[in-house]
Amino acid sequence: MIEMDDIDRAILRQVQKNASLSMDVLSDRVNLSRNACWRRLRALEHAGVITGRVTLVDPVAVGRGLQVLVLIRTSAHDPDWMTKFDSVVRAMPEIVGAHRMSGDLDYVLRVRVRDVADYDRFYKDLIGRVPVSDISASFVMEDIKDTTEIPV
Repeated sequence: MIEMDDIDRAILRQVQKNASLSMDVLSDRVNLSRNACWRRLRALEHAGVITGRVTLVDPVAVGRGLQVLVLIRTSAHDPDWMTKFDSVVRAMPEIVGAHRMSGDLDYVLRVRVRDVADYDRFYKDLIGRVPVSDISASFVMEDIKDTTEIPV
């Protein structure tokens, strides 16, 4: 973690909303000269605070309108199973988020598919690749808040 001031935080808030802002617009919004703003932005990148720039895609527009939260429990916690599970998760493009959990659940996956039939295909593929003790799914009915922005 690096020491950041209010200007660094303002830069981060702006680029999290729109990473394609021109340096002129960004520097104007954070009330800093273009060169000073560019140097700060580069410093945040080099320090690893900014880890990448992406384009956000509307999942409905590309045929992945159904989001599913997949809850997984496993009785296997050995390194071989964990390595296999990690490999399977990384190889399946439908999985857009994967989290190892504390508590009753072992893993939560965020999955993007076309529809319920596509989820069924995904489900069969997943359990055919790696054994799990229990798997259940909840289909997202409405996104009330879904953001990539980290509060700074």
